[in-house]
Amino acid sequence: MPRNAEVIRQWTILREIERARAGGVTIDELAARCDVTTRTIRRDLQALEEAGFPLFDDRSHDDGKTRWRVNGQAFKGLAAGLTVSELCALYFSRTLLESLSGTPFRDDVESAFEKLASVLTPHMRQFLDHLPRVLATKADPMRKRGGDAAHQRLVARTLEATLQMRQATITYHSKASDRTKVYHLHPYRLAYAQGGLYLLAYVPEYGEVRTFAVDRIQDLSILEERFTPIEDLPDAAFPHSLGVHSGPPERVEIAFEPAVADYVLAREWHPSQQVRTREEDEGGVVVTLDVCLDRALQSWILSFGPFARVVSPPSLARDIAEQLAEARARYAS
Repeated sequence: MPRNAEVIRQWTILREIERARAGGVTIDELAARCDVTTRTIRRDLQALEEAGFPLFDDRSHDDGKTRWRVNGQAFKGLAAGLTVSELCALYFSRTLLESLSGTPFRDDVESAFEKLASVLTPHMRQFLDHLPRVLATKADPMRKRGGDAAHQRLVARTLEATLQMRQATITYHSKASDRTKVYHLHPYRLAYAQGGLYLLAYVPEYGEVRTFAVDRIQDLSILEERFTPIEDLPDAAFPHSLGVHSGPPERVEIAFEPAVADYVLAREWHPSQQVRTREEDEGGVVVTLDVCLDRALQSWILSFGPFARVVSPPSLARDIAEQLAEARARYAS
């Protein structure tokens, strides 16, 4: 635990010095911000210098105080505009490569991180390697690890068709209908969400953009014909869904009991959310969302059990009530 606190504090010191830019920051100011003694700050600065971070102190001619600064030119040859903390953050984020498992980007990104690591000194890498001990992520249980060579080739072809705006045909197994069908489509975008890759493609047969889970694409053939997109996709993937659905948004109101109000208020479940207190009881809240009525929304509401009630729309309230009644009947037996 003491080592964790030390690493976090030293990372904070590095960022505070860099944030001060040319003005620098004094040891007294760092001690006040980290709530430790100046002696501790001096030890931390020495440790950072020994790790290879380009820090230096300089006495001001104006007030005679010594301020610490970072040499922003130390990694100028790597990439224009990268700061030291940005460089370190990129190195640390190499752990996120797991999310690219099975995609054609993995090898290229791994190569980029190898070059990035070669710029850092061994002591700097050793310092940064302590960060995963104090900042951890939980693996996505839905993510399939790895992926065989055939799947990776299929993903690569999907990306190729998307980049070249080439029409394609896919053999796809729909989980909803439990049947396999061949689709002729215009691949618009590959999106990574909730541990999986999804293809957003315009289907001329239906005259709309549909979402296909790449894991359920059995085969993809790239055609010679190209296409011109006739529909602009939003910048964000699945912006109207709590999951991976692309349907139109509807106004949804959900009343939450006081027992879960703090938990609900502590997070932003969707950018459109608005929250107001419930007039009929003290401590309860009503959350308004503009989202599509998909399985992800229903699962989220059901996860609160008896502490959530759909106010509107009526169709969603009926669906949730029917699912709760069915679940109750299963337990009754």
